[in-house]
Amino acid sequence: MLKFKDMKKVPEHLIPSRAAKRASFDAETIYPILDEALFCTISYALDNKPYSIPTSFVRYGDKIYIHGSVGSHFIRELERGIPVCITVMLADALVVAKSALSHSVNYRSVVLFATAERIEDQQAKLDSFEWLIDKIVPGSWNYLRPITESEIRRTAVLAFDLGEASAKIRQGMPNDDAEDKVLPIWSGIIPLQTQKLPPIADETSKQIQMPKHLVTVDL
Repeated sequence: MLKFKDMKKVPEHLIPSRAAKRASFDAETIYPILDEALFCTISYALDNKPYSIPTSFVRYGDKIYIHGSVGSHFIRELERGIPVCITVMLADALVVAKSALSHSVNYRSVVLFATAERIEDQQAKLDSFEWLIDKIVPGSWNYLRPITESEIRRTAVLAFDLGEASAKIRQGMPNDDAEDKVLPIWSGIIPLQTQKLPPIADETSKQIQMPKHLVTVDL
């Protein structure tokens, strides 16, 4: 992970065009956001047309990993090494101000610029599968039916280096203009929360005891 102690050395494309003071370029800020987020959006240009694809991902070390079918047009294009922009956002609260255009959102976000590296080693692919599955549903990897060699062959794994990543965070109450603060209009924040609800069995699992890793899921 690149650490820029001098803002003058930060590449221009990593510096937000607005509220640059909210930006961070250190692993201690970026990694927790990536580890909490379940999904990212990968954007790229092809034949002068923009594409933006949401997908699940996992961070391990200084890279993030995604999986997809080897026949996927999306995956095959990324394997060519075209530049991509990957974004992640966690919304923490709606910021309700006294004026309409002072409303905002408390959020934590990461923007990453990179090119894809295709992972070929079978053990490395297996490791990335385990990292992602246990991120999405913690404790499930060792419970599930073992993955097959055919499934490994049919699944591509792409890694993206975090060398050009930046975080941007907004927290706190509304930033109302001084003349608006005295108005008798309510202002503050409305907290947001993404919550896992109790699991629901499908038709094949209604008579099967729920595994411990699902019973103890953090609701």
